[in-house]
Amino acid sequence: MSRFLIISLLALAMIASCRPPIFPPKPAGYARIDTPAEHRYQLFDHPGFPYTFEFPVYATIASDTVFRDGKTDNSFWININFPTLGGVINITYKRFSTPDQFYALIEESYKMSYKHKVVSADITEKTIHTPYSGGTFFTHGGNAASKYQFNLTDSSKNFIYGALYFDVTPNADSLKPATDFIEKDIEHLFWTLRWRSELQPLHN
Repeated sequence: MSRFLIISLLALAMIASCRPPIFPPKPAGYARIDTPAEHRYQLFDHPGFPYTFEFPVYATIASDTVFRDGKTDNSFWININFPTLGGVINITYKRFSTPDQFYALIEESYKMSYKHKVVSADITEKTIHTPYSGGTFFTHGGNAASKYQFNLTDSSKNFIYGALYFDVTPNADSLKPATDFIEKDIEHLFWTLRWRSELQPLHN
């Protein structure tokens, strides 16, 4: 082997050994979710609203203008925002006066909840029964766009439908700390909801 060839091979080996290692890119991940230290609540009691309830101190409430469209029956639609968790509970309110209207709202709420069945691993239903309201709590398994939905009514004239969403692509495992935490806040809403026509004192 010629002297020139030996020198060339040694030079190439030295260059290769000096190159920085190349690592494959890491798969995209989700930011760590830090939940509040404890559940604490405040009263939502806006003048003119047909309902009131307690919501977390780490959440904010805003009027839902996206679906308002100038319709008067949407005036009491709100969003409960969780800024530090990236979540929001959409609350829609409907008033009814006949049994047919009532059953139509129940059917619509079921349709809205079960439209997520395409990507849900399973759907469970839990009956809600408090001294002031009744309804159904829907829980979706898997990567559904909304893990929790619910309906609440006094069965006489007031009806609420709620759904929890996050501003990221649904991933049940990554969002689990937030969904588990907010589930308790949703259940607290169930038990503190009062209808304006028959408000009762809230007790801790």
